[in-house]
Amino acid sequence: MTIVTEPVLDIEHLTGGYSPRRPVLHDISFRVNAGEMIGLIGLNGAGKSTTIKHILGLMRPHKGSIKVKGRTLDEQPESYRAAFAYVPETPVLFDELTVEEHLRLTGMAYGIGERDYEARSAELIGQFQMEAKRGAFASHLSKGMKQKVMIMNALLAEPALYIIDEPFLGLDPLGIRSLLERLVEVKRRGAAILMSSHILSTVEAYCDRYVVLHHGRIAAQGGLNDIQEAAGMRGASLEDAFFKLVTEGASR
Repeated sequence: MTIVTEPVLDIEHLTGGYSPRRPVLHDISFRVNAGEMIGLIGLNGAGKSTTIKHILGLMRPHKGSIKVKGRTLDEQPESYRAAFAYVPETPVLFDELTVEEHLRLTGMAYGIGERDYEARSAELIGQFQMEAKRGAFASHLSKGMKQKVMIMNALLAEPALYIIDEPFLGLDPLGIRSLLERLVEVKRRGAAILMSSHILSTVEAYCDRYVVLHHGRIAAQGGLNDIQEAAGMRGASLEDAFFKLVTEGASR
């Protein structure tokens, strides 16, 4: 007997953008399962950020559907939003809140109990080497430290789905290593991760599957063998296969 499990993120035939007359995305379909990290890759303007905005509910699809844990935003908005955490490319913090106050606010928003909050926050502050900055106001932090706060807030929530957009910008090498180690751990625990990044060597090393966007369409998706096959480059690296797909306009 085959047991079919429901994907954590399920995007089907998504067409969308800023104007119904000129959609940015064209018939996008892919899934992210529990315990899986998917790399969303493409050139600037390929539609990665637009895809993420649709998942977050900041934009509404012209056609198609987006489900998180089997729910659409319209059906159950609170449950839909509670099921994911988002790390944007550019950190967005409250200048007059400290690092610890940001974590406390996230704990309250996600309904994390006091005992779990204390354990998780202490672990994250230590792992990301932010002990000396826990009482610092966000306005006094460097960009890299602000990014660490965004990442810690997402990890504190322990959601079913992580949506991570260019997380390595501004991070120092230790911060990058801490993030990757933590993502491996939360994936092992069953979380689903959608990560957009231009650092294709890291995407290849850590992601289970890849979605290649080009001009708002999926040029290829699947494991590395699938991407190589779509590019006609058996044995190629993800970076080389990606380069061929986006320069020759291959599509599936």
